[in-house]
Amino acid sequence: MLQIPCPYCGPRAESEFTCGGEGGIVRPPKTETLNDTEWADYVFMRSNPKGVHHEQWRHSSGCGRWFNALRDTVSYRFHATWRIGESAPDHERSAA
Repeated sequence: MLQIPCPYCGPRAESEFTCGGEGGIVRPPKTETLNDTEWADYVFMRSNPKGVHHEQWRHSSGCGRWFNALRDTVSYRFHATWRIGESAPDHERSAA
């Protein structure tokens, strides 16, 4: 079984977690001025790369907190995890 390192609780079984999709998506300012195409791009369009990818995860059966992760979508290996609001580790900048 895959172990995911929760930055709050430490390594736990993958069955305790829920993936929240691509991380680092910034909500556009003044969303009330967006047209339907711009709103759809923000809500639905994601990069979905093959390889190292920034994601957000929730420790749903543990502490319940959200956190960031740098994960390889081919090997499923987690390269780094960090708390929401913290700066990404240097590893993310060099691996991404």
